Amino acid sequence: MRNIKLTIGYDGTDFKGWQTQPGFRTVQETLEGAIRALTGATVRLNASGRTDTGVHAVGQVANFYSNTHHPPDVLVAAVNAHLPHDIVVSEAEDVPQAFDANRDARRKLYRYVIHDGPVPNVFLRRYAYHSRRRLNVEAMRQAAEPLRGRHDFRSFETDWPNRMSSVRSITHLTLNRTGDWIWLDVEADGFLYNMVRAIAGTLINVGRGYWPPTQVTHILGAEDRREAGPTAPAQGLFLIRVTYDR
Repeated sequence: MRNIKLTIGYDGTDFKGWQTQPGFRTVQETLEGAIRALTGATVRLNASGRTDTGVHAVGQVANFYSNTHHPPDVLVAAVNAHLPHDIVVSEAEDVPQAFDANRDARRKLYRYVIHDGPVPNVFLRRYAYHSRRRLNVEAMRQAAEPLRGRHDFRSFETDWPNRMSSVRSITHLTLNRTGDWIWLDVEADGFLYNMVRAIAGTLINVGRGYWPPTQVTHILGAEDRREAGPTAPAQGLFLIRVTYDR
């Protein structure tokens, strides 16, 4: 029995998130169906984490056990032949039996994309949040500073508590602008439910001038979701990379 690791990209617009849900189109169910069509066996994909409805992925990771004899490069091509246009497997590799895509993940990098030009981009509306007001990126950068490091991120977790602990370590957080486009990159050892989107919504409020940059320190210390900004829309969020020790 092989343990096979997949790297997966998908446009989350038309999916009800990653996790299988009866009566809905999900990434997990669609991908498992493609593998079943190829191998003739039912498999259960174990992902690095569940993405919500409308959230995209460039580097989602999942593993599954199979007796298939297809080498990794053939497996990639053959599974993709059974997938719809909005999912692609970019890589497959054999990994040790004990590898677990979820438990063994050390860090995840998410990107939130914002467009603040005067007119929405009709072609990229599914992949970015449009702000009708020009955002002050320098103020957003100042506001983001207190979020780096290890903290209780309860103020940025929807429907707390979802996990045993809301303490996480953000190892990388940057804001960059090119023209009318802004991207927020956040890498951490783990994320709470809607954490990145809540951070994005909070920093957008700062960028609009609703709050001073120092407000984020208060929000973080309050440990109360009501103190933070809104949950930014799903279409701007991408899972970029999952990092493992090996």
